[in-house]
Amino acid sequence: MLAAGPLLAPDARISRALVRAVPDAITERLADLGNVEVAVPVLLLAMVYAGRRARRWRPALAAGLAMALVPALIVPLKEWTARPGPLEPWAAGYFPSGHTATSTVAYLGAALLVGPFARRPWPMAVALLLAGATAVGLVLRGFHWPLDVLASWLLCLPLLLGVGAVSRSTRGSSSRTPNLRTGPS
Repeated sequence: MLAAGPLLAPDARISRALVRAVPDAITERLADLGNVEVAVPVLLLAMVYAGRRARRWRPALAAGLAMALVPALIVPLKEWTARPGPLEPWAAGYFPSGHTATSTVAYLGAALLVGPFARRPWPMAVALLLAGATAVGLVLRGFHWPLDVLASWLLCLPLLLGVGAVSRSTRGSSSRTPNLRTGPS
């Protein structure tokens, strides 16, 4: 059980200062952005849009694989650490945050897929806002410690770097491929 350690005291102090600082009705809605029923359909729509628009499915499939790896990565860590929640010291399995990981991979993955077609930074800005709002909601509501959220972000980074790498490699090769606008080289 890894429910103790040198970071627990600062994590608890920060959590005590933040929990319920904003009304529950607001923070619960923010935390709900990390629900599978909310975040995964956003990613699925982005996968279909990007795949059909680019006529290449590798980036979309990479994003889907990243999302499929979230529970495979998070659930064993939750069981191994058995960390209690800020408001439920009798319960275990709060570290790392599954809702944070779900929202991060879904929204940022969607932005990586849709971003090249927008030609503006708004998809990534919206994705960062949604993932950040989820994390803030989880901490302010007392569903997770701040370090639960931070750990999820760090665990998602390699997954998103993989999606980004596949997206860039596919775009790079597509510049040599004729399309309706450019025609043959």
